[in-house]
Amino acid sequence: MLETISARMQGLFARLGRRGVLTKETVEEAADELRVSLLEADVALAVAKEFVYKVKSRALGSQVLPGLTPQQHFMKVVRDELTELLGASGQLALSGRPAVVLLAGLQGSGKTTTAAKLAGLLSRRGRRPVLAACDLSRPAAVEQLASLASSLGIECATPRDGESPLELASRALLEARAGGADTLLVDTAGRMHIDAELMAEMRALVAALRPSDVVLVLDGMTGQDAVNVAGAFGEQVGVTGFILAKMDGDSRGGAALTLRHATGRPVLFVGTGERPGDLEEFNPQGFADRVLGLGDLAGLIGKAQAAMDAEGAAEAERFAKKARKAELTLEDFLSQMKALRRMGPLSGLLEMLPGGAALPKDAFSEAALSRVEAIILSMTRQERRKPEVLNGSRRKRIAMGSGTTVAEVNSLVKRFEEARKMMKRLTRSGKMQRQAPFVGF
Repeated sequence: MLETISARMQGLFARLGRRGVLTKETVEEAADELRVSLLEADVALAVAKEFVYKVKSRALGSQVLPGLTPQQHFMKVVRDELTELLGASGQLALSGRPAVVLLAGLQGSGKTTTAAKLAGLLSRRGRRPVLAACDLSRPAAVEQLASLASSLGIECATPRDGESPLELASRALLEARAGGADTLLVDTAGRMHIDAELMAEMRALVAALRPSDVVLVLDGMTGQDAVNVAGAFGEQVGVTGFILAKMDGDSRGGAALTLRHATGRPVLFVGTGERPGDLEEFNPQGFADRVLGLGDLAGLIGKAQAAMDAEGAAEAERFAKKARKAELTLEDFLSQMKALRRMGPLSGLLEMLPGGAALPKDAFSEAALSRVEAIILSMTRQERRKPEVLNGSRRKRIAMGSGTTVAEVNSLVKRFEEARKMMKRLTRSGKMQRQAPFVGF
């Protein structure tokens, strides 16, 4: 997510650091580059100009705080202005029983998948949602939503013969109320572009269902086009918030950076992958930090907590205790890798670490993680628990069994031993206190 603009921002700050002193000339030069970065991210010209003006005014009109370098001062100003531009975080109103959430969007925006993801997220938070498959204009949209709902264990109302979207939605509302559901999520029709028929259908649904939330799902890759779509839907049906889908790619970020300023409505969630759990609450401060390459540790912790069930929490505690005693084995690292994968794609997790977006992705790819896992799984239980028994013939057997090379097996064992020695030194020095589990070899 946001690799291009993040890389440009980090380059800008690095060049400022080499200047040493923050003068009017260096601020002007940095502001020009900042403007180019925003425009490349497809931020609206008027928004970019206003943003850069505010940054310049604050950077030159305030003293550098004690303990900050000029580079850090400029970074803080940009960070504060970005957070202000993104606005306060928003939430679904979810009023009424059942609360009705209408999901709108154009075809290809990821609306149907997002509807299922949102239902899953609400279910994990203790609500009882049901879905209504009212997108009858796209072939297979109903089947797609019904399949996703079934995989999540959530009810989904599908059309009967000859039933219109309005009739289906009205029936789904009655059935949800009678069945004790507290939330009805309605997946509405999409079009390749905005037209009169689409808006008429949306207005009829809003009038009949009186939703507490009308959420517009937008493709996060589209930049200013997303803002234009948001304006059209907002005028016709009164959008209350946005979900940016497909943000797991190198989205330019223009939509997220402009929507609140252009519409006054908040971004509520961002879609970060194809899996049912890949939907995150939008955190303006965390998003600003990711744009600047500073990571999003709060978001990373949230992912870890969401992925960890009671059994996982107990396993994490066992791992932490063994780490403090420097008694970890390769079996322990294997269990931690599985826990890490439940949190989502590794590339997405890395960019949530400070500076993680700049790390080489090939060194921390899913393929690399799979090779490590294959090597450990090709070992016997004794070898995983006591890697010191691994002689040449055993390592050759493990390499053949895992489809890797002896050199890769040797590298893994060496890194594991180094990590274990480091933990022993930390334990002896008293520096290794209670801490979160990690995968670090």
